Amino acid sequence: MVETATAEPTEPFVLARREGAITRITLNRPRALNALTRQMAVEVGAALAAAHEDGTAAVLLDGAGDRGFCGGGDIKAMLAGGSAGARDFLRDEYRTDYAILRSQLPVVGIMDGITMGGGIGLAGHATVRIVTERSRLAMPETRIGIVPDVGGSLLLSKAPGRLGDLLAAVSDSMTAGDAIALGFADHFVPSARLGELYDALRGGEDPGLAAARVAEPAPGAPLLAAREWFDPIADEALGAPQHTLADPTAAARRLIAELETAAADEARALAVELRGVSPVAIVVALAQLARVRALQLDLAGVLADDFRVLGRLTNRPDFAEGVRAQVIEKDGKPVWSPATLEEVDPVEIARILDPETAAGETPLEL
Repeated sequence: MVETATAEPTEPFVLARREGAITRITLNRPRALNALTRQMAVEVGAALAAAHEDGTAAVLLDGAGDRGFCGGGDIKAMLAGGSAGARDFLRDEYRTDYAILRSQLPVVGIMDGITMGGGIGLAGHATVRIVTERSRLAMPETRIGIVPDVGGSLLLSKAPGRLGDLLAAVSDSMTAGDAIALGFADHFVPSARLGELYDALRGGEDPGLAAARVAEPAPGAPLLAAREWFDPIADEALGAPQHTLADPTAAARRLIAELETAAADEARALAVELRGVSPVAIVVALAQLARVRALQLDLAGVLADDFRVLGRLTNRPDFAEGVRAQVIEKDGKPVWSPATLEEVDPVEIARILDPETAAGETPLEL
């Protein structure tokens, strides 16, 4: 969730129309990188539901403009709505994400260009997930004081080796090749051939077969090289999921200590990056990923966890500070509370991670 609202002409922010055999749903805020608002999430869900009633063969989900599919949730609007507004936003967003996964119609998600946070929540759970040479995917939440949500930890939990832990903690980005190698996408289709794919879908061709026919070999996945130095360090510092969950704060401290004293230059550079993101978010992100693995949660279980944990994190000062530093003032100098991993309070972490619904909270109903 990294985009913010901008003034735009009055026009629908979601376009839903029938094109041949398919229903095409387009996020239509190109000047704001198609940043997702609460109303947009509701409208995407409504358009998907309507498609199930009109004889549509498949649903195509894409974004307007040539810069990106979706730059994430409109976090400036979330922040302005206060804690209650944030929970309402997340509830409607997660319901649409889940509806896409559960759709009886195949959903084709086109992640052309920048696709972050809420964009991955929409397209990352689609039946057929497409990336192009312009694709850049990321779950950048720890940089604004929260953690990967929209079911992102489910996708991260299935990444090769320990790359899910790396991405969850530091909010790194993925190329098209990385996205396929890490399980966030299925096919690489050059942007010049998207029209060919769209025509095949309009003509009623099976989405999976059409995508496979138009797809080309995926480009390299540079993130895979990080396994050579990161996997041994993370295995030693984090251990099995139950080990991380026993004391998430200690596990995160071990990880950064190992990185800071590692022989590999890349490891020490990662430690510097980690020192710049929210310390509380790092701990919670690693713990959430461990929980998904330990309990083998499905998307419904992950979204229920996301809703509870995000509701608590958006109440903390780090969220407002991260949005200020990265989105509003854009000085890139957040002042986190606490400032370092060494100062993180394990009692607060336990409260944030507590799986029980606390007073004043409501569980997510999908």
